[in-house]
Amino acid sequence: MDGSRRWPVISALGIVQILSWGSSFYLLGVLATPIAADTGWPLTWIVGGLSAGLLVAGLVSPTVGRTIARHGGRPVLASAAVAMATGLVVLALAPNLTVFLLAWLFLGLGMGMGLYDPAFATLGRLYGAQARPAIATLTLWGGFASTVSWPLSALLVEAIGWRGTCLAYAGLQLAVSLPLVLSTIPPPATPAPGPDVRQKPVPVLAERERRAFVVMAGILVLGGTVMTMVSVHLLTLLQARAVPLASAVAFGALIGPAQVGARLLEMAGRGRHHPLWTLTAAMSLVAVGIALLAVEVPFVGLALVLYGAGNGIYSIARGTVPLVLFGPERYAPLIGLLARPGLMAQAAAPLVGAFVLTHGGAEGVFALLTTLAVANVALVGLLWRCR
Repeated sequence: MDGSRRWPVISALGIVQILSWGSSFYLLGVLATPIAADTGWPLTWIVGGLSAGLLVAGLVSPTVGRTIARHGGRPVLASAAVAMATGLVVLALAPNLTVFLLAWLFLGLGMGMGLYDPAFATLGRLYGAQARPAIATLTLWGGFASTVSWPLSALLVEAIGWRGTCLAYAGLQLAVSLPLVLSTIPPPATPAPGPDVRQKPVPVLAERERRAFVVMAGILVLGGTVMTMVSVHLLTLLQARAVPLASAVAFGALIGPAQVGARLLEMAGRGRHHPLWTLTAAMSLVAVGIALLAVEVPFVGLALVLYGAGNGIYSIARGTVPLVLFGPERYAPLIGLLARPGLMAQAAAPLVGAFVLTHGGAEGVFALLTTLAVANVALVGLLWRCR
């Protein structure tokens, strides 16, 4: 498929990704405090809804990958929009905390079927070995998810309350995401992979490939843990460094543009380098950024720009490295399997961060983040040996 025919597909998927991330992963960034103020429910339990959703997403991700390998991404992504809309309606109508948490099970199902990994698998199924530029472009769209969704959520909460905001996002899923998926995402042009990929829970891997798979899974676990912990606790950690709240918010806002800028630089390379170099740069930038924050250097902005740049191209590498290591035929089911441990780690990360923050303070959290980030650089080095 030529580039002119890919742009409508990638653009549609990009809009769907912005709405999907905004309707799920980034939802509580704005809504958690208004929900707690309106209902009196404990904030910890409210935020715990996201952890429950990520846990469900991790559980279903291998099945999602196998389904995309067999049937393509359109039915899966369409189902994701319906699941997210259902969860958001239940959230809006939740009379108590139990129903609120139940809603996150539907949202988790939607995340497992509709965020980056299923979208990457869809592109891999459509374009095969030529999917790398499409994946990079999609992450560029995804980089605007928080930039769009947080201000939109704040405006909606102010105008119609948190329950109305959930209903509005449900409407966007059904009125925008679902039609875009059904009208724009084509079925795969090539037949479904052979029976090994479709029927076996784990596609057949050679010994060296198995080692690479395990190392890549470890990288996703550590990378997801660091990213989620920073996303949830960054403002608290900066304030513990005597950074005023307004300044902490301004510093945090640097991450988004840094992500997009780094992705643009990666795309400018037009895939001339092996994606393992992208992964190496990503984990190195994240480690340097986290380490600078941990040692209390005065350049908080520089540290967060480096972290944001690394996190930005990490999103590309997590989609492109498995494509190159394992090939397009096994890509969809393997990326589903790889997603599970990373999503499980993301589910646990906010709770682990809160525990360490309570018992070890900000210094303990920074020490943990630095250790995980440096360990991930070492895992990338090991992956080079396994390729």
